[in-house]
Amino acid sequence: MKRNRKVKILATLGPASSEEAMIEKLHEAGADLFRINMSHASHDMMRTLITRIRAVEARSGRPIGILADLQGPKLRVGKFANTKVTLTPGQTFTLDNNEEPGDENRVFLPHPEILSSVKVGDRLLIDDGKLALKATKTDGTSIVCTVVAGTSISDRKGVSLPDTLLEVGVLTDKDRADLDAVLATDDVDWVALSFVQRPEDLVEVRRISGGRVGLMSKIEKPQALERIEEIIELSDALMVARGDLGVEMPIQMVPGIQKQLTRACRRAGKPVVVATQMLESMITAPVPTRAEVSDVSIAVFEGADAVMLSAESASGQYPVEAVSMMASIAHQVEQDPLYPSIIYAQRALPEATGADAISLAARQIAETLNLAAIVTYTSSGTTGLRASRERPNVPILALSPKVQTARRLSVCWGLHCVVTHDATDLDDMVNRACRIVADEQFGKPGDRIIISAGVPLGTPGATNMVRIAYIGADGQSAV
Repeated sequence: MKRNRKVKILATLGPASSEEAMIEKLHEAGADLFRINMSHASHDMMRTLITRIRAVEARSGRPIGILADLQGPKLRVGKFANTKVTLTPGQTFTLDNNEEPGDENRVFLPHPEILSSVKVGDRLLIDDGKLALKATKTDGTSIVCTVVAGTSISDRKGVSLPDTLLEVGVLTDKDRADLDAVLATDDVDWVALSFVQRPEDLVEVRRISGGRVGLMSKIEKPQALERIEEIIELSDALMVARGDLGVEMPIQMVPGIQKQLTRACRRAGKPVVVATQMLESMITAPVPTRAEVSDVSIAVFEGADAVMLSAESASGQYPVEAVSMMASIAHQVEQDPLYPSIIYAQRALPEATGADAISLAARQIAETLNLAAIVTYTSSGTTGLRASRERPNVPILALSPKVQTARRLSVCWGLHCVVTHDATDLDDMVNRACRIVADEQFGKPGDRIIISAGVPLGTPGATNMVRIAYIGADGQSAV
């Protein structure tokens, strides 16, 4: 299955898309990998979805990535005696450790870490920012606040803390149980961590996972931006989670932050996913708004590795149409005459390593000679990541002997992943590359390709050679 675009599509599965037939339709429409939201999926449902995705993968012959998205610490107020109360801006309202039902003056907050961490002057945003409070007094057991904006609060509404660094990790007991279940399947490629605040948040997950999955940090807290370079360094990928980020920060800042994070990840050679409300209106409508089309286009123009659908594909009325529309937008943007110059302007300088220099050279040679494709042999995935980081204007085929590597690379910009045996020698390496390029319809007899690999063959991370080859009439290399 050959895609006609470089950016990847991550589609969330849910009630509207959990059946195997629908998963197959989404894949055919353009979904390159699938997200399982552990906030809603039970362990049994997760395993069922994985089985169905792998069945679709087997029929399609294409590696499909799977992302398990951990819920993270969901902070909520308690319940009220009358379910909901009305408040007035300027009045005093208290959050405390008293488990009694709340009223118009106070409510139970079942999170001692918040009670001990909030400082005078910190903001507390309730129900996605519909109610804004400001702390005026704290003593470790209660937070006395002034109502800044909003007029009501009801049972179990979420709490956001844009000014407070919580002294807790990102993993709750539920997350640890979910992570254990994910790892036990040995069939999930990425785990997304919610509400990352600092690089230390990744340590426990990295220790538990032991490298069996890629770690994707979701950036949705202002605190994460203060140490973003360290977080990127310790992450395998990033997700710009614009929903909670737009609650905890002035919403007008989110587009600029999205660009900054995309460029920071491109410099570091780490995949970056842009998510939340990209085609939101397609939950209930068969076509998106013009503004949503522009939103997706901006992410593609910036060179994001992937764009994500949430409720559009999980619970919307038009999941297949949403994937098709996103694929169509991406394809159109990548054909735009301005696209190459915008992508080129954001290319990062290579690191001072032989492997980075080889990847740079392969891209420059391919573009200068107008070659049909760049072929990379990659066992660990590192060579594929380097090729993707260069953002070449020619196709990249990533050949790997490990299906796990091919699946994990399915999130990376421009990579067409193929599972194949390791080459036995240099001739086999070249012939195999030429044959696969022809079989996958990226080139034809007479076309030239460039191959990057490591010698000795099969040595992880040892990219140290390039080779230009002609595709012969039989699909093999022509001397």
